[in-house]
Amino acid sequence: MSVEPRIVPAGVADAGEILTVQRAAYLTEAQQYTDPFLPPLTETLDEVRAVLTGPTTVLAARLGHRLVGSVRARLDGRTAHIGRLSVAPDQQGRGIGAALLAAIEAACPAEVALFTLFTGADSTGNLRLYQRRGYRVVTHRPGREGISLAVLEKPKVSPARLGP
Repeated sequence: MSVEPRIVPAGVADAGEILTVQRAAYLTEAQQYTDPFLPPLTETLDEVRAVLTGPTTVLAARLGHRLVGSVRARLDGRTAHIGRLSVAPDQQGRGIGAALLAAIEAACPAEVALFTLFTGADSTGNLRLYQRRGYRVVTHRPGREGISLAVLEKPKVSPARLGP
């Protein structure tokens, strides 16, 4: 029997756990792209704390007392920029990333019309997750050290468009 994670707003007290999970989760990306200086790996504890006290929405996934994932959304007008989706390596493949993505979308204000995010263009697992959740690649842009990034978008589905 699988236990579903609780997804809750993150607070400053969660900063250390968020940073630990984020670093563990992004190590495979760093290895894939041979870049140990990816921004999620170089972010400091103080920077995570600053995000948690600012206007960015940050959610944490917990199994019992353990933080096993997190995600962020920063608003820019009617666009929500989603980032730093992280799941502890031993918990990946259990639907926590999809649950976090759905929760951060739901946590955004009603006026949000578009969700956007990016990932490495060769990060096939990430791309599959995002595409299953309705995101589509709209462009590619250069990232650090010549890494190509895929930029994905998903229009928000209004409740009026749901149903029969």
